[in-house]
Amino acid sequence: MLDSLPAIEKPPFITVCPVDLRDTGQFPVLLLDYLDKKKSLSEFYNTFPSLENAEQVISQRKNFDADKRATLVSVLEKQYKGLPNIPDFSLLQEATTFTVTTGHQLNIFTGPLYIIYKIVTTINLARALKQAYPEYNFVPVYWMATEDHDFEEIASFHLFGQTHKWQGEYKGAVGRLNPKDLDNILKLLPGRPLIFAKAYLENDTLADAVRCYMHELFGMEGLICLDADDADLKREFLPVIREELINPKSAGLVADTSAKLASLGYHTQIHAREINLFYLEGNVRERIIRENGIFKVLNTAISFTEQELLDLTETNPERFSPNVVLRPVYEEVILPNLAYIGGPSEVPYWMQLKGIFDHYQVVFPMLIPRNFALYVNETHAKKAAKLNIDLVDLFLNEIALRKIYIRKNSDNKLDLEDQKAAFTAVFDSILQRAVQVDKTLEGTVKAELTRLNHALEGLEKRIRRAEERNHESEIEQLIRLKNKLFPNGTAQERYDNFLNFYLDDPAFIQKLLKTFNPLDFRYNILVEK
Repeated sequence: MLDSLPAIEKPPFITVCPVDLRDTGQFPVLLLDYLDKKKSLSEFYNTFPSLENAEQVISQRKNFDADKRATLVSVLEKQYKGLPNIPDFSLLQEATTFTVTTGHQLNIFTGPLYIIYKIVTTINLARALKQAYPEYNFVPVYWMATEDHDFEEIASFHLFGQTHKWQGEYKGAVGRLNPKDLDNILKLLPGRPLIFAKAYLENDTLADAVRCYMHELFGMEGLICLDADDADLKREFLPVIREELINPKSAGLVADTSAKLASLGYHTQIHAREINLFYLEGNVRERIIRENGIFKVLNTAISFTEQELLDLTETNPERFSPNVVLRPVYEEVILPNLAYIGGPSEVPYWMQLKGIFDHYQVVFPMLIPRNFALYVNETHAKKAAKLNIDLVDLFLNEIALRKIYIRKNSDNKLDLEDQKAAFTAVFDSILQRAVQVDKTLEGTVKAELTRLNHALEGLEKRIRRAEERNHESEIEQLIRLKNKLFPNGTAQERYDNFLNFYLDDPAFIQKLLKTFNPLDFRYNILVEK
């Protein structure tokens, strides 16, 4: 069982060749330009992330409401009841304590590896801030997306080449689902890892189960898991909920910001609804719409007058669930938060929301991309070295990878650039003679040169393919290596589950904590010594 595995002493990762994000071909231009501090984007965020700039956000957050802090502590104490080694939440009531936050869906068995990377980045950011500002406290928070209703997105994970899926059809907020059905998957896993068996089989909701295993994995590192599906927390958000229902502004604000970004040439990801709230009750989480003065819950028979809905916000605020547009605002309303750590899609979509934050006068946090990494074990590193290929080259597509391998490893000169230059010189001479006789021959001569160059390029391709056949065995090994490190054509961190590495090396998470720099915005290639 996972918990009974002995601690294995292994040397930490060495980080080889941190890769510029642009060189990986995996990131949206909006994120890349943001990290390059492009001036045209300055209106779409508050403070660029750095230890020095954090002081600005701290000063903006110093007046965070004491009653909200008390509510947050009360909710956390209730949610953590029964867990061992409960954190001292009272720290959050102090005006000198702030949070740094990441969030994600409740993917089963933690889902893809990058979710672990998000949490490690968040913990390390809290530590870095504490070192820079010792007079303050910084608490890493995992915002559990318990109200999300997209079951298919959380219901599978990949382990040792196999895909495991939570079978069944489920509706409503995933955090309210009973996870005991996951015992069918637990029975198939190597050693039936106790950390997940305990979480899924001893808890009645997926939210409680995720808190249980995340607390085991990261509780000693100071991580706090928050389930915002709570009436007391929603009550703090009531001013926004009521305005969104009666006098909605979010749709127009997002549309304006998105139009500005589009005019700068950026693709935007989210589109606001007229009302950006769901109705949440039991296994129902459906959009609220307004038709002829009546509020209806889509795909149900539920409807309200305006007054009935306003009365419901007071008696049952937990029935109103923010969508992707308002969820970030909800987060920043109830947390004394300084920074949000997100993925390559999250950071850009937060930038679409700056107008909403300004409208509600909510402090916009520093937006920080999580750490990105490719893990390469010793065997794969040796294979790359033997093939004389740089690990960074593995980010290339298969065609480009074949070309670069041949260029690095062939003893033959495969291009015809010298010959092209020679023919160009000959045709220049021909052109001079031809136009002396008849200027209309210029086009004919140039067309012949173009035709010849095309023929030479075709010959180059044939020569290169012939050389590839000479190295067929090595190239096949290279493609197999790429497929190992980019399974199913996807970045390793977006496909493999962390158990692929943790089961063999229980120190895996500690190595990540020692390796990642939360403010180094490059792609880490991690290699075992």
